[in-house]
Amino acid sequence: MTGNSVELSRHFNAAAWFVDRHVHEGRAARLAIRSEGRSLTYGDVYAGANRLGNALRRLGVRMEERVLLLLRDGPELAYAFWGAIKIGAVPVPTNTLLKPRDYEYMLNDSRAAAAIVSDELAPAVAEIRSRLKYLKHLVVAGAAGPGQLALGDLLAGEPDALTPAETTRDDVVFWLYTSGTTGVPKAAVHLQHDMPMCCEAYGRHVLEIGPDDRTFSVAKLFFAYGLGNALYFPFHVGASTVLYPGRPEPAKVFEIIASERPTLFFAVPTAYAALLQVPDAERAYDLRSVRLCLSAGEPLPKVIYERWLQKFGLEILDGIGTTELCHTFIANRRGRVRPGSSGTLVPGYDAKVADDEGREVRTGEVGNLLVRGDSACSAYWNQHELTKRIRRARPRPAADPGAGRRAQGVREESARALQVSALDRVRSGAAEDRDGEDPTLQVTGAGKSACASLTVYRITSSDTS
Repeated sequence: MTGNSVELSRHFNAAAWFVDRHVHEGRAARLAIRSEGRSLTYGDVYAGANRLGNALRRLGVRMEERVLLLLRDGPELAYAFWGAIKIGAVPVPTNTLLKPRDYEYMLNDSRAAAAIVSDELAPAVAEIRSRLKYLKHLVVAGAAGPGQLALGDLLAGEPDALTPAETTRDDVVFWLYTSGTTGVPKAAVHLQHDMPMCCEAYGRHVLEIGPDDRTFSVAKLFFAYGLGNALYFPFHVGASTVLYPGRPEPAKVFEIIASERPTLFFAVPTAYAALLQVPDAERAYDLRSVRLCLSAGEPLPKVIYERWLQKFGLEILDGIGTTELCHTFIANRRGRVRPGSSGTLVPGYDAKVADDEGREVRTGEVGNLLVRGDSACSAYWNQHELTKRIRRARPRPAADPGAGRRAQGVREESARALQVSALDRVRSGAAEDRDGEDPTLQVTGAGKSACASLTVYRITSSDTS
């Protein structure tokens, strides 16, 4: 992997890259996960993922079959995610805050052969099990009920060695369901190369993450944002992560930061606002380990940025990402934050703002943000017409004179980067200044393009990285 692009061999397995590589290169003893007092090394994750992969194979789970993961953040979720990928199966990290009817839809839509769930969430699946058409195995992390398999018992006799499946860089690696705010939830289908691409783009150029970093994310692993923050970004470079299974109550978040000493802290604007309400937090909690604070998921109001900077002396780098694009494609940079702005294009992505006919709009006009990057999902599962319709919208044809900046980000002097206002979101054709109350930037794209409505401003390439 070099520069701003990801160069992977044809035969590639993401679990072998993110886990096995560290063991084979002598980093088995390096800390990988801290979770509620537990310390797990890369060797521990390697063994746990291998046992889980072997167990899934013994249950008859085959390559490309889906495995729904309804687990609280913790080592078991890491084992399940990497173990499924290692055998060529497709993990589907799933929101733990949904209703049984939502799980019924996702289990039937994905045709998952197995589901691995936390014991406190097992009743929600048991309630609908008679209506699940494809589920063969319900595996419970904790005490299992009738007709269920206990994860601990399942792993007990499994070997801790496992040869990775012969997947390619273009095989499916995982699915993530969208929130469904524009209709029923849709499964964004991601490929084996998508996570490394995000690591070389946002991880390298925005986080500047290295092996001595430790991440802590308020956003959980079932979110695209949290999955990168707390799992594959640190695992890409042999860093460590803090996983907390409980609710991110403000005081608890501060306690974790003070005790676990993360260097990279990820949250969403509503979380930052809640943290600012904790009395005397700047004196009660030690945040000196944190070198960068990151935000996404909704617009970061300028006032929240300024209050956080004044209180803790830390910048918050706001950005825009989507489930479809896997992670963040527009972001602010360390030392060059523009408060109230979502930042500039991350290297590896290309974008333009266009009207409904695909024509680029002028500065200050409202349009659709069209984004292209190689981490974009290959399709929505079983949604051919929607995928086909959205993929027609391309930022720029390959023959266009400006296409040279697509793979490397904005680099030539004459290029103009996109500077997106975080406060001017567009809904139903009218700009709204809701001071960050609008909870999401609603992206409806798929495939190798994504579309969202917003107001755009321009800056010169000299202001970008």
